[in-house]
Amino acid sequence: MNTQVKNELLRRLFEANGIPISGQEFADEFGLSRTAIWKYIKEFEEEGYDILSIRKKGYVLTGSPDRINAANIQKKLKTKSYGRIVDYYESCATTQLIAHDAAQNGAADGTLVVSEEQTAGKGRLSRPWSSAAGKGIWMSLIIRPSLMPQEAPQMTLVAAVAIVRAIEEIVGLEATIKWPNDIMIDGKKITGILTELQSDPDRVKAIIIGIGMNINHDIDDFPEEIQDIATSLKLKTGKVTDRARLIAEILSFLELYTEMYVKHGFGPIKLLWEGYSNTAGKRIKAVMLNETVEGIALGISEEGLLEVKMDDGTIKGIYSADIIIEK
Repeated sequence: MNTQVKNELLRRLFEANGIPISGQEFADEFGLSRTAIWKYIKEFEEEGYDILSIRKKGYVLTGSPDRINAANIQKKLKTKSYGRIVDYYESCATTQLIAHDAAQNGAADGTLVVSEEQTAGKGRLSRPWSSAAGKGIWMSLIIRPSLMPQEAPQMTLVAAVAIVRAIEEIVGLEATIKWPNDIMIDGKKITGILTELQSDPDRVKAIIIGIGMNINHDIDDFPEEIQDIATSLKLKTGKVTDRARLIAEILSFLELYTEMYVKHGFGPIKLLWEGYSNTAGKRIKAVMLNETVEGIALGISEEGLLEVKMDDGTIKGIYSADIIIEK
């Protein structure tokens, strides 16, 4: 099956809003037989789409499954470039590796790699990330902003603000940000962010923003060892969330805040981030590879470092650490 043709046919079925699409006209446009178009329709039905075949008129889409494929995401998009190209997988090892390869091969700004399942998902420091099939959002976005390499780490914080805003808009829940890369609800983790860079010494070539979100998980969908520290939108609301709609909203805020960062610097993002932080003002323990620091988290610097006031009054900027918020 030609993926481009399949995506285009599905997109048009969505956009038709109940008006039949002629199989013959589509076959003629793409130089295919009507039988080939019929096979695409049957494949859609096997994937859970409800499609009526109306004699002498064509096909009508009457229902769609909870899939995060190109058609489902793009029908809800409000962006200029983010998500306008979608590389969709039923299952993959990790979207981040696919996105890295695509970026190196010239993938356009805003290209989205998304999968229903990851079999080898990774978080920060290559820690395993559980990625249950059809339950969450497992995606990597390739962006090419006009930034210097030293400005790239702040994109983790930009993404965090975009995700919190999207959760507010779509689900109505208040989420918080735990520095540097976790989104929390009621003290439990719902999202992790992994930002990686491809660059020359003096310019960013691509930033790959990996996002893993627990959306429609029940408690038994999590490995037993993380059930006490992880949560999902479904566990908090009791309802199933439209994952494609949430992705579209994340991309909208992410495009908006990336443009804000590029045009106006990190200052506006810093203010937004601190408004959602669950770290600022708390006594924390920051565990790094070679040392552990304790003190009061003050907020973040213009470079995105966590600023901690030590017990002796000195202020230390922390680039990367595991944060334990002390009770």
